[in-house]
Amino acid sequence: MSKIEVDTIEPQSGTSLTLGASGDTITIPSGATLDGSSATLTGIGTATVNGITEADQWRVNTNFSNSVNGANEDITSNWERADTTDFEKIGTGLTESSGIFSFPSTGKYFISAHSWFYQTSATSGAHFKLFVTTDNSSYNERAQSIGGGDSDRPVSLKFNSIIDCTDTSNVKFKFVTNGGTYITWQCSTNSQKTGFNIIRLGDT
Repeated sequence: MSKIEVDTIEPQSGTSLTLGASGDTITIPSGATLDGSSATLTGIGTATVNGITEADQWRVNTNFSNSVNGANEDITSNWERADTTDFEKIGTGLTESSGIFSFPSTGKYFISAHSWFYQTSATSGAHFKLFVTTDNSSYNERAQSIGGGDSDRPVSLKFNSIIDCTDTSNVKFKFVTNGGTYITWQCSTNSQKTGFNIIRLGDT
């Protein structure tokens, strides 16, 4: 292995300099510092925004009620990606089919979910839940929020969770409610009343 020791490398002509060729690995040794604090860095692998490669926001756009008292019911319809002018996803974004959400790439994802409801007659509780599958078949509860109160008073529910998606074909998630038929879950096409934010934190 040959070794070149210089203080500065500059292109012979023009303003472009290439290190290595396609398929090569450029190694930065342990303890070395690559300082780009004064430089403009572009096109480094997957395009990133402050290190985040995926960020998305979804919500339910139409109010709904549970059809059975005290039973888990999937939220299967009226999902939409936030489409107000002040939002734009980062990366590819999630895909959704009948309330089942699939990841665009493997990685560890942070989910922050929120919902709220009115109950018109009874004093009781309601559940807002996150279910995850790792085999594209069996779903298990991963997070939930519970709330209750008097009739005609709004109740807010929220929770956070982290999902490690190791396989985009098998790891998926959905949202579930459990409450009385007298409960109306509040939704909107213009704001996050019932919905969630998701951010990819890093590799699996």
